[in-house]
Amino acid sequence: MPYVRVELIEGRDEEKKAELARRITQAMVECAAATPESVFVVFEDVKPHNWAVGGELISERRRKQGGNR
Repeated sequence: MPYVRVELIEGRDEEKKAELARRITQAMVECAAATPESVFVVFEDVKPHNWAVGGELISERRRKQGGNR
């Protein structure tokens, strides 16, 4: 029973997450001999002010870049 947890900066819509869940499940079927019904995919949306890269919060990076990427 594979359990895959995906943490992302918030902002992806339901359609994008559904596609990602399908692709992750297919990869587990192909590479880990799992059945689709046994694969659990859980999405965790993280606010940009709760995620840092290289010592800098994503929210700070976005402010500096002037966008919401």
